[in-house]
Amino acid sequence: MVLPNQLTVLRIILTPVFIFFFLGDSEFSRHLSIIIFLTAAITDWYDGWLARKFNYITNWGKFMDPLADKILTAGTFLSLVSVGLIELWMVLIIVVRDFAITILRGLADKRGLNFTTSRYAKWKTFIQMIVLYYLLFAYVLYHTEYFQINYKEILLLLLNEYLVYYMMFFITLITLHSGVMYFLRNKKLIQKLIKNEN
Repeated sequence: MVLPNQLTVLRIILTPVFIFFFLGDSEFSRHLSIIIFLTAAITDWYDGWLARKFNYITNWGKFMDPLADKILTAGTFLSLVSVGLIELWMVLIIVVRDFAITILRGLADKRGLNFTTSRYAKWKTFIQMIVLYYLLFAYVLYHTEYFQINYKEILLLLLNEYLVYYMMFFITLITLHSGVMYFLRNKKLIQKLIKNEN
């Protein structure tokens, strides 16, 4: 197994470790979860860079790398649901859409079919990650004593329930819409893939 694939496996392993520490009772545990999350995020960038630079591209990696990303993202969103910051129904829509398309693309690659990814879908992923980082860091900072004492009002503003709700609602909306557009754009290829599977 080449290094980029090893990093992909590491990212999957780090996801439950992140969740465990993020949901811990202490400041140290939550701070450690941030370090683990950033480490996992760095492996995502680094394994992609290695694969492109040294042509370490395998069929396994093409499927598992985006799947590992979705596992990390889903784990983080569900952790934020667990602490009561965001709504479960929104996260379920995001997770089902992202996993469905990731698995579909993996099956397509296996069959030698090439599904197109729009710039809109890439922007969706970028905005989704920005919101995820925002919520994660704001929550951890709010539950840090130093920031509670010195910046509590600012953090309360950043974590305002209406701001968070409508931010997540927007992300859910564009995630769902981009998923529908993806299926419509690749309708013929999806039908061909289903026929091949049958």
